[in-house]
Amino acid sequence: MHFKGTAHRYGRDIDTDVIIPARYLNTSDPAELAKHCLEDLDTEFVRKVRPGDVIVADENFGCGSSREHAPIAIKAAGVDVVIAKSFARIFYRNSINTGLAIMECPEAVDAISAGDVVSVDADSGTIVDETTGQTFQAQPFPPFIREIIEAGGLINRTKERLGK
Repeated sequence: MHFKGTAHRYGRDIDTDVIIPARYLNTSDPAELAKHCLEDLDTEFVRKVRPGDVIVADENFGCGSSREHAPIAIKAAGVDVVIAKSFARIFYRNSINTGLAIMECPEAVDAISAGDVVSVDADSGTIVDETTGQTFQAQPFPPFIREIIEAGGLINRTKERLGK
């Protein structure tokens, strides 16, 4: 799996209420959730994000409630991968289950600036800031997690495995 896009940079403790505010939880439609992704933190996010872009954040990304709406909103907004120093564990699992690629790499987070072009080879764990030329090493996805993400989430992978 390879991803390449512009970095959108955020700080620490970005909770799920900031990723998708509770006032929009009356829908599970990914397109509708995408329209409101990060709007309380970055009012320009939904206008500036492009398919393939990357979110880069500090510690504890996705903390707060266990709502799966948050990774769905991020993915539907066009983000292919989130790189953070650390993730809340429930958000981490919800991201995998919904097919959003996430990688922990503190060194990359410290070096990547907003607007940098970032490429990720999730199979090898290599992250390259193409703007500066710096390369970083994250843990690659185990095969079963890669299969889930490539299928677009756990439900899709299960359907594929069952032949449905």
